[in-house]
Amino acid sequence: MELAYKSKTSSVFNSNLIMENSKWIATVACIWIQCSCGASYTFGIYSSVLKSSQGYDQSTLDTVSVFKDIGANIGVLSGLLYDAVMTHNHRGPSPRLGSGLSLVYLVGAVQCFAGYFLMWLSIIGVIERPHVLVMCLFMFMAAHAQTFFNTANVVVAVRNFPDYGGTSVGIMKGFLGLSGAILIQIYQTLFDGKPTTFVLMLAIFPTLVSLALMSLVHANPSNTTNDKHHLNRFSLIALIIAAYLMIILIFENIFTFPSWVHILTTTILVLLVLSPLQIALTAQKSEQPPPSSPAMVPLITTPETREVAPVEVEMNLIQAMYTINFWLLFLAMVCALGSGLATINNITQLGESLDYSTVEINAMISLWSIWNFLGRFGGGYVSDLALHRYGWGRPLFISFTQLGMIVGYLIIGLSGNLYVGSVIVGVCYGSQWSLMPTITSEIFGVKHMGTIFNTIATANPIGSYILSVQVIGDIYDKQAGGKGGSCHGIHCFMLSYFIFGGVCVLGVVVSFVLFLRTRGFYAQRRLKQFKG
Repeated sequence: MELAYKSKTSSVFNSNLIMENSKWIATVACIWIQCSCGASYTFGIYSSVLKSSQGYDQSTLDTVSVFKDIGANIGVLSGLLYDAVMTHNHRGPSPRLGSGLSLVYLVGAVQCFAGYFLMWLSIIGVIERPHVLVMCLFMFMAAHAQTFFNTANVVVAVRNFPDYGGTSVGIMKGFLGLSGAILIQIYQTLFDGKPTTFVLMLAIFPTLVSLALMSLVHANPSNTTNDKHHLNRFSLIALIIAAYLMIILIFENIFTFPSWVHILTTTILVLLVLSPLQIALTAQKSEQPPPSSPAMVPLITTPETREVAPVEVEMNLIQAMYTINFWLLFLAMVCALGSGLATINNITQLGESLDYSTVEINAMISLWSIWNFLGRFGGGYVSDLALHRYGWGRPLFISFTQLGMIVGYLIIGLSGNLYVGSVIVGVCYGSQWSLMPTITSEIFGVKHMGTIFNTIATANPIGSYILSVQVIGDIYDKQAGGKGGSCHGIHCFMLSYFIFGGVCVLGVVVSFVLFLRTRGFYAQRRLKQFKG
């Protein structure tokens, strides 16, 4: 009896351990964390109450918003922390921190709660109005938390699915892009008309989700036979959620929903978000390791051994910054991400100058998250498909998408058609967020990927500042007859979008040079997959 009891207990323990260490359960946990942590995309919901409660003018509110963009896009610290805990974990995991990843999530959770909670206390008057720089610090902390969640989720996805890095990163980045719309739907159901309470929700909800799920996230790069099939099912769920949100957003801008409709639509949305768990459980049951499981290796080789076998090179940030490829990728991101972010940041003023109604402008802002998602998901999925079938290097798709951005900018600049232009730019902008991290892992290795891709991501706020302030801002003010004036007509932004098009021409050239420099790397990887 005692032996049977011990055997049964051991079996249950092993089953639970396998479940906890499953890369499929880890993927679902990462997806759910991504769905909850995109609060930086919801600033428009509570910006008015923040402005009125603190007595800000528009310029001061914009300054606070800039710190939101800086916090959400500069994730170098999260990358360094991830590298540190994972290096320590290779020497022996801490019994208190498990895989070490928990510390990354914990730091993000603390920042998220502290930033939004202190902001909420300021809004409701529990603490005296802080100096604007202190409020900027609150906003920075709240948005900066996103980089810790995102870094851990993206790097784990690449480690767990080395042969389908583009697809897995696209899934993670795609759900992050949808998270703003998901959070807004929950807000409209529970707290509609109470933006102050929404700030408290942003302090509590993402924090609890990340703390509850962080122990399930592990890097477990076991290669199994049906990875692509199950990842495609995750992708299908993401597409269904995006389509569902798009339909809801369109109808919300046409009709006024009663409370019961909000409850019904949000309940369906929550069920859709929970559905990846069923895919993970199915994958867990059918999981079988293939005959040979090639490990994820960087694509850099030395000339002496190129014809024999790839040489594994894991670069840290400093080593990567000494390469031409790093700066080619960085410059390409300045062109693509900077111009895309400058577009969405100025879309309200752009719409007003072209006489779009407030309803139309709000609809375009809401739908931007859907186009952004389609780009994030599609960039990873399509580049994986092309790499496996035709051996096309991923940097080529940066060139393709920036060609698309040129078309979008010319449509906006020449015709003022924001509907078509914003769709093209939104999709192409979103694709950079799945292409860039995946290329980083392939060219520089996965060990320090978090630090390197977060450093390259600083191109987003840098490019946006240059193109928003030095291009759009200055040209608009000149057309309006000075600061504080207003401008109406296509001429207000025409020159700016011609310049954006020229910037993306540079991005096409730079990314194509990167493609030429890395063709051999991707050819070797494809050859290795065929041999495997």
